[in-house]
Formats: sequence, C-alpha cells, structure tokens
Amino acid sequence: MAITILIVSFIGLVLLRFPIALTLIASSLLTIIYVKVPLAIVGQQMFQGVNSYSLLAIPFFILTGHIMSEGGLALRLVNFANLCVGRFRGGLAMVNSVACMFFGNISGSAVADASSVGSVMIPMMKKQGYDADYSVGVTISSAIQGVVVPPSHNLVLYSLAAGGVSIASLFMAGIVPGLLLLVTLMITGYIIARKRGYKKGDSVPREQWAGIIFHGILSLTPAIIILGGIVSGLFTATESGALACLYSFILAFGVYREVKINRISTILKRTMRTVSMVFFLISASAAFGWLLAYLQIPGMVTDLFLNISDHPIIILLIINILLLLLGAPMDMAPMILIMTPILLPVVTNFGMDPIHFGIILILNAGLGLLTPPVGTVLFVGCAIGKVSVQQGTKAMLPFFYAMLVVLLIITYIPEVVLWLPNLLAK
Repeated sequence: MAITILIVSFIGLVLLRFPIALTLIASSLLTIIYVKVPLAIVGQQMFQGVNSYSLLAIPFFILTGHIMSEGGLALRLVNFANLCVGRFRGGLAMVNSVACMFFGNISGSAVADASSVGSVMIPMMKKQGYDADYSVGVTISSAIQGVVVPPSHNLVLYSLAAGGVSIASLFMAGIVPGLLLLVTLMITGYIIARKRGYKKGDSVPREQWAGIIFHGILSLTPAIIILGGIVSGLFTATESGALACLYSFILAFGVYREVKINRISTILKRTMRTVSMVFFLISASAAFGWLLAYLQIPGMVTDLFLNISDHPIIILLIINILLLLLGAPMDMAPMILIMTPILLPVVTNFGMDPIHFGIILILNAGLGLLTPPVGTVLFVGCAIGKVSVQQGTKAMLPFFYAMLVVLLIITYIPEVVLWLPNLLAK
C-alpha cells in the first residue's frame, strides 16, 4: 500500500504539472505519514542530499557557461568551427554541429548550447538560404552533445545519485560518445544538405586563420582547465570549476570586453536561480531516494526485470525504451536523480559498469529534451528560429534517429564508453 501511495501520488502530481521538486517532497511526505516514520527524516535526508563538497562544482560550471555565453564566446567558436568544416556542402550545418560540441565543452548544458549557438547560427543559416526548420533541427540536435561531453554538470548529478562514481572517469567516458554523436550528426546533416541542394560554404581567407584559431583556443580553454585539472589529479572538480570560472571572467570582462561589468549582477542572478532550482531538486530527490530504498523498490524492480528476461541485451533494450518514454514528460535532472537508484541495481546485477550505465542514462535523458511535452531544447530552438513546434519536431527526427543509433552502439559496445576511463586507470 505504501508503494501504491508513493507511485500514484507522484504520477498524479506530475500529470497535474506540479513542480517536480515539490512533487517528490509531497509524495514522500504522504508515504512517510502512512508508514508512520518520523517526518524529521525527510528534512534530514534533504540536508544530507546537498551536504557534499563535490556538488560545489555545479555552481562554478553553470556560472562559467553563463559568463562565456554573455561574453560573445559563441561567435568565436562558430568562426573556429567554420574554419574547420565550413567549406563542405551544407557547411553551415556542420559548423553548427561542431560549434555546439565546442560550446558544450564549456557550458555542459544543452539548453545553454541551443540558446547561445542557436542565436548565432540559426539566423546565419537562414540568411544563407537554409530552410528555417532545417536550421532549427540541426541546432537542437547538436545541442544534445552538451549533456554528454565534459564538463556536463549532469554527469556530476549522476555521480552523486550513483553513490560517488568517479567524476573524472565519467568525464573521460563521455568524450568518445560525444565525438561519435558529432560524426553521426555531421553525416546526417550532409546527406540532407545534398538532398535539399544546399550550397557549399565560403572558404575562410588564409590571412584570418591565425586569429580565428587563437581566439578559438582561448574560448575553449575553460573546458581544458576543467577536464585537464580533474584528469591529471591536480585539482578536484570543484577547484577546476572555480579556476575555469575565474579564467572566463577575465577573458569576457578583461580581454574581449564585449559585455559591461554591470552585467555581472544579472549573470549572478541567473546563475543563482538555476543553482537554487538544481539544489532544491537534489535535496528533494535525496528524500525520495531514501524512501525508495526503505520500501525496497530497487530490489523489486530488479526482480521484475529478471522475471521478464535474464539476458542483458533484452534488459538493456527495455531500459532504453523505458528511459526514452520517461524523457518525454520528465526533465533531465529529476530523471537522473530518480531513475539512477532504481535502475542501477538492475544493470549492476549482471555486471554492467556504473560508468557505462551513466552515459547511457545521460544520453537517454538528453534525447528527452527534444521530445514534447517537456522538450526544453526543442522549445528554445523553435523560439529562436521562429518555427512551430511541429515543424521543429519534424525537422529534428532524422537527427534523432541517427542519435538512437549512437545510443544502441554505446549500449551494446561498452568499450566505446569505457576505453578512455580504463586507459586513465592504468
């Protein structure tokens, strides 16, 4: 009965469009009252959920992304990407994908990726004769790379939910899948560009190469600081995030000076608003997760999957389908925090590495950002491109199917995910 109260109240409040953090707390309180556990446990678990030094990395990652976005770094990364791939047929679409990869290395957020790169690339593509729906489809699909490539704060959330999985290993594990996504999106974009007859991009004059490369490397340095500091062991994730934040501040306000210093208050407010929502969600998920363990729900779910099949291929296929379905109505962070304690025991039962499962979960949750009714990245891209959600969804589908192929590859070929982390461990 307690499990029924928990599940029914959670689903009911989600359908009523209650904020997910309040939904987690409300369903937890209702269930705890029924099982007659002291209510103080909810507060204790919420406090313990955010009482982690590693979580301090998240505000720094988010602030770095906001500073770089405001400081005009997106345009410099677009120019760098254009130098690399802009001369091919449908070159601006490829530039879009590469620029999103570069900016994802800084922001770690698909929404920030779509809004920053999209505000530059979508108008540029439309001006060069690309259809508006295609421009939006390329942008929002490419933005999903930001959830997988380091320094994605979603990987930090998974590390917390999974009981302290190495953040450095998760960051390394996301690199090859991120590159695989990039290649797949570029190939898909090239095929569609040829079919629609889009022209080749303009070549960049040789005398501009040095400046474009220099500013591109400067703009990518925050990602190098974060990843290099963590992987080398010189800094923790929090210390690397703080250094990247300081560097991005100096670059944006001291070197390029395209944003006035009085904008820092707006940037800090936006960061605090985002961080407050994330930390409130983490604390609420901690109480909900404790209740899941108390009611032994992860064990029941494991038994349920094993009763369906004991073959890893079948179980992983079912899990992927489940996560894709949940990604439509559920936002990314709550999906990670809720589903990790439920599904991680299932996959570890047949020997799957938690790092491998983490990348699978993160990519599934990222794909959910493209699907209605809670497709945040979809809505952002459609708003920038001034197309309807239906048009954006239709244009995104070829790229979505291509990313599903990548999802299957990383699901059933663990070496794609684990090769770099294992190399780091040697």
